[in-house]
Amino acid sequence: MLSAELLIDAYSQGFFPMAVDAAGKIGWFSPDPRGVIPLDDRFHIPHGLKRTLKKSTYEVTIDQDFAAVIKACSKCHGDTWISPEILASYVLLHQAGYAHSVEAWYSGKLVGGLYGVRLGGAFFGESMFHRMTDASKVALVSLVEILRQGGFTLLDTQWTTPHLTQFGTHEIPRRDYLAQLNAALPLDCVFELVKKKVEDR
Repeated sequence: MLSAELLIDAYSQGFFPMAVDAAGKIGWFSPDPRGVIPLDDRFHIPHGLKRTLKKSTYEVTIDQDFAAVIKACSKCHGDTWISPEILASYVLLHQAGYAHSVEAWYSGKLVGGLYGVRLGGAFFGESMFHRMTDASKVALVSLVEILRQGGFTLLDTQWTTPHLTQFGTHEIPRRDYLAQLNAALPLDCVFELVKKKVEDR
């Protein structure tokens, strides 16, 4: 497995691992450009999601079932990049206090969530999943609230996707990303739940 020390060192330099084939071979990536979600007022909640937040009630938790979240992410994407080695390594990283999950629950069942890595004032988003409409998006909105309240300055998405661009995700040159990362790493930030339920907004 990948040690916590290796993963922390890689993330602090702008790299992250992914399994690149069915055999589980690990590749290391540092994209240029890099995708980031703004934590200021450029973060955008789509109108449809605002309606969902008003109509639905999800219980949101953090770190209640990290293993279940990463396992669900590994199954829902239908590819190989979250290999058994990656999965086990990030569970250990979570146990060491550096990887976190945000879960969305409905009627006591895990219906969505996301996970990532936290170093200083940077959060590196890894993956998300949903089993009910907008559940992963609710988790993402909660994550942004957590990071804003905790004093974080960087939310890394690695790459951009149409799903993420609706929230204001954009690409920046790798050199700019590394400058933001270096500024974020020394920060002493708090990762705590803002609200236990995401309801009317």
